Amino acid sequence: MARSRARKARSELKNIPYEIFIGALSVLSIVNLVLLYVMHSSEAIQLILYALNALFSAIFLGDFVYRMVTAPSASHYFFRGFGWADLLASLWFPQLKVLRVFRLWRVARLMREVGPRTLWRTLIHDRANSALMTLLLLGILVLEFGSMWILFVEEDAEGANITSASDALWYTVVTISTVGYGDQYPVTNAGRIIGTIIIVVGVGIFGTFTGYLANLFLGPGTKTSDDADASASASPAPSDSASTSLPPVTTEHTATGVAAGGTVGAVTAGAAGATAPARVATPADVAAPADGTSPAPLSTEQLLELLERYERATAELRELVGAAQRTAGGAAADG
Repeated sequence: MARSRARKARSELKNIPYEIFIGALSVLSIVNLVLLYVMHSSEAIQLILYALNALFSAIFLGDFVYRMVTAPSASHYFFRGFGWADLLASLWFPQLKVLRVFRLWRVARLMREVGPRTLWRTLIHDRANSALMTLLLLGILVLEFGSMWILFVEEDAEGANITSASDALWYTVVTISTVGYGDQYPVTNAGRIIGTIIIVVGVGIFGTFTGYLANLFLGPGTKTSDDADASASASPAPSDSASTSLPPVTTEHTATGVAAGGTVGAVTAGAAGATAPARVATPADVAAPADGTSPAPLSTEQLLELLERYERATAELRELVGAAQRTAGGAAADG
């Protein structure tokens, strides 16, 4: 039962950094609902929160479509996996935003069933996605709270040009993207400090995002562990007939065959009496096909034949050595 629940959790679980990103956005969207009631006296702050909630709605709607398409069972996800709550919470109606609690509950349940060890190991090994999702979340946080802070600080300052929600959002977007048109700028020291933080975060976000895209499109293709498992499961296993047709080849048989091949080549070259130095057969010449392809494994009959050739070559070699010794001895006696 526990294993079946773990497999089900893994089938529902998407990329772990992505799930953490969606869970953090769910928490932030719920916090925004509270801020809407707390900041009811500031119309500009409420406009910023409404703009961010519209962005969250678009992200959550895309997440719902993604889960619906990739779910093992779309009907199970929609009716029993609170997919209906994801869809309603993605709509513009403020009364339905509270349904994002179900999304947060599902992410927390999946993370708990996967386990903290697997979660931490995945975050460590998948550093590219982890860094990307972290910086995207950080960018959204800076966009929201940076806009509210810069507006709060600059709104009533003397000579300020950031006096509305659109001015604050425009300044934050332009600054975080490192474009810096200069049409909106802070005039107070606190506003400049906030602007410096936004600039530093923007450089990190866009630098990491550029590196991620470069690695995605220009980096060498690597096979993940899931792909390797799929390839291993897809490759056909050797049949019983193929595994039992030949006896196991030992190291002794292989060494004997190689030695026989080399000895036969040397004896044949010596018996032919060629003037050019003879080329001794190598182990690759013994079993390598003529077309240059990979050597085929030796069968039992081939190993037995090589063993017989080895014995005949040894006998011929002894005769040649004996003849050479007799010739050398006769020459020494004549001298």
